[in-house]
Amino acid sequence: MDTLLAAFENMVKSASDWMRLTLDAPSTRAVVFGVPIGGHLFLEGLLFVVILFLLSQKSYKPPKRPLTKKEIDELCDEWVPESLIPSIADEMNYEPPVLESAAGPHTMINGKDVVNFTSANYLGLLGNEKLLDSCTKSLEKYGVGSCGPRGFYGTIDVHLDCEAKIAKFLGTSDSILYSYGLSTMFSIIPAFCKKGDIVVVDEGVHWGIQNGLHLSRSTIVYFKHNDMESLQSTLEKITQDNKRAKKLRRYIIVEAVYQNSGQIAPLDEIIKLKEKYRYRVILDESNSFGVLGSSGRGLTEHCNVPIEKVDIITAAMGHALATEGGFCTGSARVIDHQRLSSSGYVFSASLPPYLASAAITAIDILEENPDLITTLKKNIAFIHKGLLDVQNLQILSDPQSPVVFLGLKKSTGSLKGDLQVLEDIADRVLKEHSIFVSTSKRSTLDKCKLPVGIRLSVSAAHTESDLMKACESFKNVTAEKFSAQ
Repeated sequence: MDTLLAAFENMVKSASDWMRLTLDAPSTRAVVFGVPIGGHLFLEGLLFVVILFLLSQKSYKPPKRPLTKKEIDELCDEWVPESLIPSIADEMNYEPPVLESAAGPHTMINGKDVVNFTSANYLGLLGNEKLLDSCTKSLEKYGVGSCGPRGFYGTIDVHLDCEAKIAKFLGTSDSILYSYGLSTMFSIIPAFCKKGDIVVVDEGVHWGIQNGLHLSRSTIVYFKHNDMESLQSTLEKITQDNKRAKKLRRYIIVEAVYQNSGQIAPLDEIIKLKEKYRYRVILDESNSFGVLGSSGRGLTEHCNVPIEKVDIITAAMGHALATEGGFCTGSARVIDHQRLSSSGYVFSASLPPYLASAAITAIDILEENPDLITTLKKNIAFIHKGLLDVQNLQILSDPQSPVVFLGLKKSTGSLKGDLQVLEDIADRVLKEHSIFVSTSKRSTLDKCKLPVGIRLSVSAAHTESDLMKACESFKNVTAEKFSAQ
């Protein structure tokens, strides 16, 4: 091949010299097979022949042979695996706190008792004696579970009792349980939304919903976060631009209380748009079930919307119910479809029976003690009022949301810079005042440009002194930090 290329270079050089002479003497003409031809045509033809010759040659391939043991060992010795995730300590230059006890309203971190605002233990049921007793009895009766999928040998009577309890509590026809809260949306969205379907989604939805959208392979259209004018214009545009839109399956997906902002969705307005443009609504109530409404029945009760107007309702049970798993509730047709088409139900091991028992007990406690909702709402109002005049921080969340978001009033100019400032504040309130809070992070899947913030999850189990201490600690830390700047 090297010889061929060298010969080709010599030919091109000779042809170039000949071309130059030909141009200097216009009367001179090349003659090929007795026919006079211009010098440039001769050169182009020659190049064409050479190109055809090169293309006809087979590419060189190294001989196939298995690697020797020595070569394999050398490759293994040289290979250094990369970390799956970057080190937090390297990125943020701090050591993450170590949680040493249950994530109740108070917890132990590095041997010190702190007030915990990182756990979505909204009703304060984590560690409740009745829940622990129901789990113990269930373990004695059923063990830890069959470790099999529901459709095979994983269904136990307590699963059916829990599904019936949720449906009765919310006033729906039927419910279905999932063994992991986050996988609920992973499974439900692909079960209903298929390739070619149109899904209109709030751009601020959490990572679990985004991942479910990715798995569905549907046509995804985002509207501005919690902006009903943006939703209406998006639906109108889809209807005008796509003549087949009315023949396709169409969905609107929103969260009741947004995990990434603490905002509450205006369900009454969403339902009006749903009925006008003929869409189905999928509502995630993970942060509103057991929280919103006079009896904790969620956003439908909060907005006085009949629950049958929402086609599919989902929720994780690891928040207000202080257990694990998730559920979907709605019409019998919606639930029956999932029993055959939802991957998280069909292929995953069923929810351990003691967790289903805990969920039943938690709903019983909620029904018997409506004052839990009253206490939670009182705590939310207290901390919102106490955090209003924190220097250089502002509340971004809804006044009735249990997820309280604090963002910077004035950005540093970059997401990384904002996050660093917020991390410093969170670190100081923990070290100096024993208040445990977390900062919000953004997934690479996030479509929304929501500002990062400090997230506080308020619980009915927090005392007034806990809330007062949190407010005072933020005021002190921010006053020192920003006055120094």
